[in-house]
Amino acid sequence: MKIAMANDHAGTAMKNEIKAWLLSNGYEVEDFGTYDDNSCDLSDFVFPAALAVAKGECDRGIFCDGVGYGSALIANKINGCYAAVCQDPLCATLARQHTDSNILCLGAKIIGTLISMEIVKTWLNTDPLMEEKYRNRVKKVCDINDKCCVPVDKL
Repeated sequence: MKIAMANDHAGTAMKNEIKAWLLSNGYEVEDFGTYDDNSCDLSDFVFPAALAVAKGECDRGIFCDGVGYGSALIANKINGCYAAVCQDPLCATLARQHTDSNILCLGAKIIGTLISMEIVKTWLNTDPLMEEKYRNRVKKVCDINDKCCVPVDKL
């Protein structure tokens, strides 16, 4: 599985720890930056990483910023991106089971490295629920996405 990673200055250390774990566990990682803790604009890194997920160049994305919501707001503007902010493993489980999220957003100012690693492991290893009611709910969100978001090939 290929993971797109992106972050701002607040998420650099967290991203680097997650990236090291991913690589040591056989995941392929495309790191869109930033690569240091100098102040930067999150959208400069999250936008291209989210596009890579939307275009199928990466299977999923993991984005780290100060709180997580900035990354999610940016990613969820892109057709085919379904980003969830998770602050504990239960949220990660539900984000995969109930919404089939393909992007995980973490807040480095909110959670520490140990909990972030448990969230990542849970999110990566949880499958969507296949019961009809969950499939229908996910389909409705996808229909809204297709109706309201510009296809990535038109960007």
